[in-house]
Amino acid sequence: MSVIKHLASGCRWIRPIVLMLLVGGSAIADSPGYGDLRRGMIEEIHADVRATVTYIEKDALDKRVLDVMSVIPRHAFVPQDQKPHAYENRPLPIGHGQTISQPYIVALMTDLIRPLPGHRSLEIGTGSGYQAAVLAGLVDTVYTIEIIEPLGKAAATRFAALGYPNIVSKIGDGYYGWESQAPFDSIVVTAASSQIPPPLINQLKPGGRMIIPIGGRFQVQQLMLVEKQQSGALSTRQLLPVRFVPLTGEH
Repeated sequence: MSVIKHLASGCRWIRPIVLMLLVGGSAIADSPGYGDLRRGMIEEIHADVRATVTYIEKDALDKRVLDVMSVIPRHAFVPQDQKPHAYENRPLPIGHGQTISQPYIVALMTDLIRPLPGHRSLEIGTGSGYQAAVLAGLVDTVYTIEIIEPLGKAAATRFAALGYPNIVSKIGDGYYGWESQAPFDSIVVTAASSQIPPPLINQLKPGGRMIIPIGGRFQVQQLMLVEKQQSGALSTRQLLPVRFVPLTGEH
């Protein structure tokens, strides 16, 4: 729910006719200019990929991910007072001390889990629902959990209004995952944890991938890619220094 603000070097990743847009199977009003702003957002994502190539070890992201993000109305996932900033490549506040993720980080995290048609994905930290909407355009079903009840309820209403029948949401403690729907082909965690939660490891399918920020609120956090081998063994790779809000709950 909260996202990268800067890298360890201190370099900040913030740069500075009504159409009908098809989203999740439903047509919604898309105000003039939003299409151009989305195209500009995608160009900024490309620029950030090039700037972080030594961290992420790739110079381009999956075109399918960027194609989905090029049509999703990010302005529909932010509060009214943030709509003028909806397509800026930076996190934005959504209330309750949470943020909608920086577009670059959404694109990167989505790319790294290698979403495919037929996959079932779990998201921990629904927030406004933007990350879940991106996943919904790439996989069969998205299960998303939000611990802050007002945010979770608002996101569920938003999914219904925008036409996302393949997103299933609930209010709960994401640390424990969603055991009744496991296993998952991929897991995206949008809040920082001091460790990889064991329940999420158990719920990740062999051959699956998880992306999660590891570290405390006042520590340098690392965006970590976790891969579960067919044998059940885990391999991990640190990617970027990031800054996320902490995972909360009984744990």
